[in-house]
Amino acid sequence: MNSLIMSVNRKTIGVSLGVFILVCFGLICFADPVYAQSQTNGNNKVALDQKLNAQLPLDAVFKDETGKTVMLGDYFGSKPVVLNLVWYNCPSLCGLELQSMVKTFQKEKLKIGKDFNVVTISIDPKETPALAMERKQEYIQMLGQPSAASGWHFLTGDSSQIHRVADAIGYKYYFDPTSQQYIHPAGILIITPSGKVSKYFYGIEYHPEDLRLGLVSASKGKVGSFVDQILLICCQYDPQTGRYSLVISKVLKVAGGLTILILLLFWMMMVRLEKRLVAERNRPDEAPDNMTQNNS
Repeated sequence: MNSLIMSVNRKTIGVSLGVFILVCFGLICFADPVYAQSQTNGNNKVALDQKLNAQLPLDAVFKDETGKTVMLGDYFGSKPVVLNLVWYNCPSLCGLELQSMVKTFQKEKLKIGKDFNVVTISIDPKETPALAMERKQEYIQMLGQPSAASGWHFLTGDSSQIHRVADAIGYKYYFDPTSQQYIHPAGILIITPSGKVSKYFYGIEYHPEDLRLGLVSASKGKVGSFVDQILLICCQYDPQTGRYSLVISKVLKVAGGLTILILLLFWMMMVRLEKRLVAERNRPDEAPDNMTQNNS
């Protein structure tokens, strides 16, 4: 019986410690240094100013890549949305931004169309649905996930509708007549299913861990795993950097809760074992009765 107790105890403690170590390992992975991302290029005309919790104009009208007239709200309602504004004919920055999005999506366990949608809007009112279709086909092929075509939408529209969205999210840009180019910031946003700005990620490089936690947060836990939920508790979004970082005080709270859970499981197991031991001690010894019957 003692060997049974020791075996069960080792098994219980092993499983509990395994869960504890798994969560702690995930937390440590998020404890990398956080570097500030530029929100402006020093020109007040070009910036991506944070407007957290701002409501997007879901009634804004655009054309999708097939030429169909759509409203921005058509892509909201049940899933969080990754939103970005680009120039489809951009000679450099926008291509790098879209390529980085593809690389991040490839590493992301959550899938476009199933867990979240992506909406990419052109800032040039002269660009056409035909060009939007070219860009969509290019980046869906690069992504290597044909099913994502149903969830990644490339839109074009007139200047007034583009500016409604840009103003709502703090996206400042302008057309430079000298270079004949649009001067604009770089970054992507996480939008809630109801169309409110949730997170900003700056620059042209995006970490899959940040994207996943941003989507989990925006969906209010409807997407993501149990570990994602724990990480979300222990990590905090920094609006200044556009990154998630580990918060030690939250980690200690989670570690304390897990410790209590381990002790509780251990106590419950010990109570059950004690009841079994008492029952075995009180069980009548049947050996003498059997011997008496045999002698008779």
